[in-house]
Amino acid sequence: MTAAVLQLAGVALAPLLPGTVQSLKARLQGRRGASPLQPYRVLRRLWGKSVVDPDGSGVIYRLAPAVAAAAMLIAVLLVPVGGRSGSWELGNDALVLVGLFALARFAVAAASWATSNGFSLMGSARDLTLAVFGEGLLVLALLVAALPAGSTDLVAMSAAADGSEIWREPAHWCGLLAFALVVLVETGRQPIDNPDTHLELTMIHEGPLLEYAGRDLAYLHWMAAARHWVVLVLTAELFLPQAGGFAARLGLLALELVLLCALLALVETAQAKMRILRVPALLGLGSLIALVGVASWIAGAA
Repeated sequence: MTAAVLQLAGVALAPLLPGTVQSLKARLQGRRGASPLQPYRVLRRLWGKSVVDPDGSGVIYRLAPAVAAAAMLIAVLLVPVGGRSGSWELGNDALVLVGLFALARFAVAAASWATSNGFSLMGSARDLTLAVFGEGLLVLALLVAALPAGSTDLVAMSAAADGSEIWREPAHWCGLLAFALVVLVETGRQPIDNPDTHLELTMIHEGPLLEYAGRDLAYLHWMAAARHWVVLVLTAELFLPQAGGFAARLGLLALELVLLCALLALVETAQAKMRILRVPALLGLGSLIALVGVASWIAGAA
């Protein structure tokens, strides 16, 4: 029951993570910046506004935000917190999580095609291009984490990452490096994408949102925040140090989430956005690192 409540708390806490990243980034750049609670203010403001139906839009455009948000809601409930998960009867399979990410991305991309807005199509096309490499990298990184557990169950994978023994395995370090790139791709952070830009010729993840307003846009903003929550919690649960009982792991998880937000802010401050044609090469390098981790684990087991 406690684990289920904490997973539900992730639904409410998700916007706090991108807000914290933005606040810390502003501090690193010598600006005061917005409060970490700013995403909640944005969601409240959008929730009270009316929606917009562009000319030519249809049922796909109307349903896309709800479908994408629902997919990410289920993803939040799949991810264990403190090594435990509630009895949702949804399972905790890592491959289902990959499918939910793909479903949310497909729903937003389909809505861009439904409106035929040039800039929305451009952003969706770029996002789908990167997804070909990013989702493959995600599967490989999760595979590295699944090998010690002998299962793709996220709770078992989290339990296998507990203790100090796993840190002696080269495969674990390879998985950590590969998943670090997954975090940048799925959260749309620099050097992959710039979350602060609305310049039509450079935006990726913001492009498909241009036609939306009101409650629909609130769904999509929450979906983006939920992606932050899922990938950062997965990073802490599967690849960062875990030790002690449930309460100790919860406290460590909170500290690690703050650390990960600080690292994202530092990377965004130190790195400029890459040219989009170079991103697939970077993700390909991450996939190669993950494959080296798989080969290392197989060789060690043999």
